[in-house]
Amino acid sequence: MAEELNLVTRLNKNNVPVTTTQQLVYVLVQVQPNEVLAKTRLRVNFGFVLDHSGSMRGNKIDRLKEAVELAIGKLAPEDQVSVTVFNDSAQVIAPHGAAASQRSLLEQIRKLRAGGGTQMARGLSLGLREVYQHFAPDQANQVLLLTDGQTYGDEAQCVKLAKEAGEHKIPIQALGLGDDWNEQLLDQIAQLSGGDSDLVESADEIIPLFTQTVERSQKSVVRNAQMILRLVSGVVPRQVWQVTPAIANLGYTPVSEHDVQVQLGDLDAQEGKALLIELLVPPRGPGRYRIGQAEVRFDLPAQRTSGTSSRSDILLSYTGDALEAQQYDAEIMNLIEKVTAYKLQTRALDEAKLGNVAGATQKLRAAATRLLELGETELAAAASQEADNLEKTGQMSSSGTKKLHYQTRKLTQKLTESDPS
Repeated sequence: MAEELNLVTRLNKNNVPVTTTQQLVYVLVQVQPNEVLAKTRLRVNFGFVLDHSGSMRGNKIDRLKEAVELAIGKLAPEDQVSVTVFNDSAQVIAPHGAAASQRSLLEQIRKLRAGGGTQMARGLSLGLREVYQHFAPDQANQVLLLTDGQTYGDEAQCVKLAKEAGEHKIPIQALGLGDDWNEQLLDQIAQLSGGDSDLVESADEIIPLFTQTVERSQKSVVRNAQMILRLVSGVVPRQVWQVTPAIANLGYTPVSEHDVQVQLGDLDAQEGKALLIELLVPPRGPGRYRIGQAEVRFDLPAQRTSGTSSRSDILLSYTGDALEAQQYDAEIMNLIEKVTAYKLQTRALDEAKLGNVAGATQKLRAAATRLLELGETELAAAASQEADNLEKTGQMSSSGTKKLHYQTRKLTQKLTESDPS
């Protein structure tokens, strides 16, 4: 039987020079479901948790209602859906039920009005309960949270609920609309629950993001994926980055003297995931060597199987030919540049939070240069503007901070669109 996952490993350069010192190499690990899995679709248990506080008045609430209606239209008749709304109170306006039988659901959504304050924990609690009560391991159980404002006094409760959601395998996709919301809180909610967070810059972006989130939930056919990286003696791991579907520092956990473990979570049926691993390799004589092996273990809820695995060896050649040692994989080098730009802006934001204006400004300008070289003129301009803001006022703008934080994570999403290979 063909392997359910296609696992491919490539190096940024297949040959390194014979030297007497350690050398840095990058390994691209691509994990892709096979054609059979790519056609699989999971039944969905989906909960919307939506902010309808006073700040959502006007175009925001109109686009929100339209987005929910279109997203529900993407569900199959047997999929389960619930809708919970919150301001300074919370209400389940559409209790959990099959999409086909929710006759009054759209009517309830169309009646929704904006008003009141923001108490996110109340909405999260009710929305998670709707999904949890009908949880099944062979379906996609997920919550989509959208807010446009700061929640007051219940941040700790939101974090607690997110942690519980993660323990119950219910990821929260947390979306922040506009400028006035707490990105650290939404990032934490997403991370603890096993979900993701993102910026919705304008009300018009709500519709595509909602439909994309529902479609992705239907394609999460691989669960609980983890990579075991087995390295030969002398090879040292430095960093592990997820590069698709978005850039993220995954880190790793040592499991033995030469083995490390990396949590991958769920995999999309079509896109899969790709990792960029930084390794230090020891000096060796000329020849081709196996420096490690990547093994990915995973569960397939639709097939009700667990502990399935795929493996791929990592091979590297040492050469005395200077020309061979200077040949690089262009696609991987492009990924390295994009990860570097992401790292620079992340460090800049961290420095700014610590009050190190000079350090943050320097890194923002370096990030702007990298982004400009990558053709990302809009993000480069945003980085330069925030560097100017820091020099003039000692602070970064809320909109600029969010734009850099979330949009640089998506730099690699454009790779397959622009790369002719």
